[in-house]
Parts: sequence; structure tokens; C-alpha cells
Amino acid sequence: MALNGWRLVASVACVLFLLLAVAAGSTTATTEGARMVIRWTARLSLILFLMAFTASAWVKLVPGAYTIWQRRNRRYLGLSFALSHFVHLGAILLLASVDPDLFWKLTNPVTILTGSLAYLFIAAMAASSFDRIVAAMGDRLWHGVHGFGAWYIWISFVFTFGKWAVMDTAYLPAMVLIAAALSVRLLAYFKARRIGVAG
Repeated sequence: MALNGWRLVASVACVLFLLLAVAAGSTTATTEGARMVIRWTARLSLILFLMAFTASAWVKLVPGAYTIWQRRNRRYLGLSFALSHFVHLGAILLLASVDPDLFWKLTNPVTILTGSLAYLFIAAMAASSFDRIVAAMGDRLWHGVHGFGAWYIWISFVFTFGKWAVMDTAYLPAMVLIAAALSVRLLAYFKARRIGVAG
């Protein structure tokens, strides 16, 4: 049975629930549980975001069953990303509460400020993924919020995973995926321009 629409979001919610259950049951240390959820939701959020971020580009470059599915479910991939990343935020807040010393070793006020802006975009983009709100916003505002917000979130992932990749090579595959997503978007853009000029 294909995962489409809200079934896709529900499946991601189940994965997140299992992750929280494992974190709660595998350790008595709240700090370690919070850090585990932070790490895994960061990875899941990145994958879901990049799938939504590249959906239109992929279908332009290599139209097929999978890329058509990806484009058709872009809204639900985005909502799944928002769900995952707000669970990520919850785990960060839990860490700040139970181990503030470690929290401040891992972050700083600038990161908090830029991260908060990313979450504002995520919330705005998730809220404006529903038809009535889209209609109320109008095309220009909607495209502005989603276009600028998507690039801001992409840049946030560059800095977040890039910072950790410098210290731990385990994060390099994430950087490769982030760079590949940019390449896909650029290739689709130039292909569309070339077709436009030729037409």
C-alpha cells in the first residue's frame, strides 16, 4: 500500500513515537535519552526536508513513478518534516531543562537566534500548507514564505551539520546529501531556463 497524503504523515508520527519509546525505555539518564532523540530526529528531519525541497526539481529532471510520487506528496513530506523537527525542538528543550551546563556547551545565543527564526519559518510553512490558508495568503505571499523559508532552512542545515562534520566524519554523508540537493535544484533551474530559451 503506497504511502500518500496523511498516511505518510501518520507513518512518520509512528516512527517518532517508537523513537521516543526507545529513548525512554533504553536509559534511565534523561540527558542521554534527550540527546538520542535530538540526534535521530535531526537525521530524519534532514531526509524529509530534502525530499520536499527537491520534489519539484527531481520530477523535472527525471520524471517517473517515484519522482511523481515525491512531487505529489511534497506537502505531506513538508508536514512530516515539521512534525519531526518540532519533536527535535522538544528534545532540545528537555536537554536545556535537565542539563543546562551541557546545553550551553553545545550551543550559543547566536545559534538559538538563528534556529528560532528557522522554527518560525517551519511553523509558518506548515500552517500555510492547508488550502484555506493558502487562499487567504494569496500566491505572492505564499511563494515568498515557502521560497525564502525553504532556502533559510537549507542554509540552517548546512551550518548545523557542517559544524558537526568538522569534528566527526560520521556527519559527512549528511553534508553530501545537502550538497546534492542544491545540485538537483540548480540543474532543474538551468534545464527550465534552457527549455524556455529554446521555446
